Amino acid sequence: MRLTTKGRFAVTAMIDLALRQNQGPVTLAGISQRQHISLSYLEQLFGKLRRHEIVESVRGPGGGYNLARAADAVTVADIIIAVDEPIDATQCGGKGECEGAKKLDGHCMTHELWSTLNRKMVEYLDSVSLQDLVDQQGGQPHATAVVRDRRQAAPVIEPPARVTPRGPNSVFNLARS
Repeated sequence: MRLTTKGRFAVTAMIDLALRQNQGPVTLAGISQRQHISLSYLEQLFGKLRRHEIVESVRGPGGGYNLARAADAVTVADIIIAVDEPIDATQCGGKGECEGAKKLDGHCMTHELWSTLNRKMVEYLDSVSLQDLVDQQGGQPHATAVVRDRRQAAPVIEPPARVTPRGPNSVFNLARS
């Protein structure tokens, strides 16, 4: 399961918008330039965010976008769901009808595992607000983004030292010596 660029870009653009919220409407051209995201792609994303009432547009000179609600009232899950990003680790879209999978009681055998993972991911993303992400940009040290395997590593086994023969290297040389 992975989050596609659509969800990543939407969250990144929203952080950029929230960081500049106090300076008036933020232009998509400015976000595009700062975050290196295509302007046309941002227009598509912000159209969806506006329809979900996460952002509001301001027309005319000096126009752009503002947050439609406070940053602490917008969660990462809100943003990702607004841009139609599926949060699904199952193969079947949550239906339990995985093609080609071994089935037990009509569901693939790992369906409950992946369904639980989906619920936990949405639960976590719903617990992180846009304000939390803005606060992280304030110079606080960033936590590592890679989950490390904390199980004890297997001991490294050194190969035996190479033994150099000191005597004859064949049976025939042995007989000669």
